[in-house]
Amino acid sequence: MREYLLVFLVAGTSTYLLTVIAREIALRSGAVAAVRDRDVHDAPIPYLGGLAMLGGLVAAYLVARELPFLSGSDPFVFRDAGVVLVAGALICAVGVVDDIFEIDALTKLGGQVLAAGLLVYFDVRFYYLPGSDGSQFLLDPTQGALLTVIVVVATINAVNFVDGLDGLASGVVCIGAVAFFVFCYVLTAQKDLTLATTGALLSAALAGVCAGFLPHNFHPARLFMGDSGSMLLGLVFSASTLTLTGQFNGTDISSDGNSIFVAVLPVLLPVSLLMVPVADLVLAVVRRTRAGRSPFAPDKQHLHHRLLEIGHSQRRAVLIMWLWAGLVSCGAVLTSLYSGPWMWWSLGTMFALTVALTFLVPVLKKPGHPGAEIVGSEPTGTL
Repeated sequence: MREYLLVFLVAGTSTYLLTVIAREIALRSGAVAAVRDRDVHDAPIPYLGGLAMLGGLVAAYLVARELPFLSGSDPFVFRDAGVVLVAGALICAVGVVDDIFEIDALTKLGGQVLAAGLLVYFDVRFYYLPGSDGSQFLLDPTQGALLTVIVVVATINAVNFVDGLDGLASGVVCIGAVAFFVFCYVLTAQKDLTLATTGALLSAALAGVCAGFLPHNFHPARLFMGDSGSMLLGLVFSASTLTLTGQFNGTDISSDGNSIFVAVLPVLLPVSLLMVPVADLVLAVVRRTRAGRSPFAPDKQHLHHRLLEIGHSQRRAVLIMWLWAGLVSCGAVLTSLYSGPWMWWSLGTMFALTVALTFLVPVLKKPGHPGAEIVGSEPTGTL
């Protein structure tokens, strides 16, 4: 655990320090987010936070190679982690170009497919899928490659899509990375499963990168991650899950929880973590299509906009969406690892608390409510 904690701290510290350099590069290159009607920020903010994140991941990787326990891991650990970093550098470069020159959506999609294809080429891909009777279905190379590209590209765009409020995307991914780290660490420490080391390493570094970036990105943000950051986070997050459960027979990964959940976790965790933004995406497409507009036409009716409309501040809206992300990602991991009434009681309590904070707090803060004078005394822009 100490070495993983050091990886987390190195990634976080490096990202925090490199963010200052990334901000200066953004200002000099003109990569600045102008204020648009659908945005919630009221002043131009620099992009290119992804450069600092990539630097933090690389720093964590180099340090991990020198640590006693991690350096003695099987060769595939750093090989697979290195492949993920190279693919991450590629998608980050595509994002940098988009942040500066605003490339078209088709070109950007081509870059995403290319980065996902790089993972496939170096064998970081799906090999197995679970059957309904507990058996394992071996995918042929074409099936595994196609499924891998779909999952990676979908996760990249889901993280990109959720990047609508200060600190929202980095916090959501940080929560998911911590949840997956817990899953990998339990399998490594309690089940003696060395296959989980790569996932634990990547998720610890990813969580550190997000934590190091948040002080610069939480409201009021001084720097946006931009497409260079959101696409990088999406790729590393999905690829880190692939390095474990996507590549090995589910019978090699034993736990006390639902065995099918274990086998499909590389699909389940990104989907569960990003369930809220994906639902938002589907609703946006339906809403715009029914109005006779393009599904890609921007508007100001996303979930985070609606949270602001019902009375949440920017910071509280972000925290609410963090809670929902934590609920679904922790639920996926707990269901995979454990069973028993205590788990369901825990998830039920978390769900009730999240629902209450989402819908009751704005009511309590309305003018004229008995508690409004006390609860609503916070200055604008705070929790």
